[in-house]
Amino acid sequence: MNNIRESYFIELDEDAQRQYIDARAVFTAWEDARRAADEVRGGMYWQTKHAQDYLIRTSASNSQKSLGPRSPDNEEIYRRFMERKQLSDKRVADLKKELAKHQRLNKVHRVGRAPNILVEILNKLYKSGIAEYFTVVGTHALYAYEAEAGLRILGTAALATRDVDLLWDIQRRLSFVTKMHNLDTSFLSLLKKVDPTFTRRDDQHHTAYNSKGFEVDLIRRLHKDGDPHPVQITDDEGDFYVVEAESAASLQGAAQFQTIIVSTSGQMARMKTVPPVVFAKTKRWLSELESREAVKRQRDKMQAEIVEKLLADHLLP
Repeated sequence: MNNIRESYFIELDEDAQRQYIDARAVFTAWEDARRAADEVRGGMYWQTKHAQDYLIRTSASNSQKSLGPRSPDNEEIYRRFMERKQLSDKRVADLKKELAKHQRLNKVHRVGRAPNILVEILNKLYKSGIAEYFTVVGTHALYAYEAEAGLRILGTAALATRDVDLLWDIQRRLSFVTKMHNLDTSFLSLLKKVDPTFTRRDDQHHTAYNSKGFEVDLIRRLHKDGDPHPVQITDDEGDFYVVEAESAASLQGAAQFQTIIVSTSGQMARMKTVPPVVFAKTKRWLSELESREAVKRQRDKMQAEIVEKLLADHLLP
């Protein structure tokens, strides 16, 4: 095998590539089914009041709204809603079983190697409806690039990190705060649902770590006029503060790159990160910062070279 400076990656074997394609298709179908199911969350029922039947629509939060008295139109609305809900629930349940099967096959064929904790965190963000406010930046983006390209980056140095950087879109702060208020939770509390040992660092309030030393860092662009600073991500006293990062503005303004990553256990998650070309440019810039630690600059350069090679070989868009 060539030196990593000459050969940065190897392709997954054919069985693993086929399995990833099949598993990704099931995962994206499950995502679509979940979105369709969200449209019929809650329920409908008939309520009798003053000898008259009324059609009641209930939401997921158990709020109720009357759609009016029984009529041919409302009976048809009720019939269609119940039919959609039953079909939607069955579709989600069936695809969930398929996902479990493909998780086992992913593990057998060693399709992915993303950290389990990373995949679990991303899935929690999506299921909570807040994934749209965050972008994975930094080293962990490489898991998305290698998954999309159907290959494995050689060596461990390029992927050596125990923390994931989540870039928060502060421009959508009000929308995010409203969403978290409706969820009645804090960001740290969401992490604790993934791993109850997550706790905020006393010396770095933008970082939480778990009992195995895995860290989650929340970063934002440098504050501009109108931006609150410093800013806590929710009103909960023990929640994250979000730290400024000089490179965040260019990363925030970049188009999105999304794909499905696979963990060592076979679980899948959608990762939203920055386009490979933006990643490579940012890593080149970081590798030339004299104020940055030498070991980090070396890793930045290696990561830039790897992604530049993927782009040059047309393995990534």
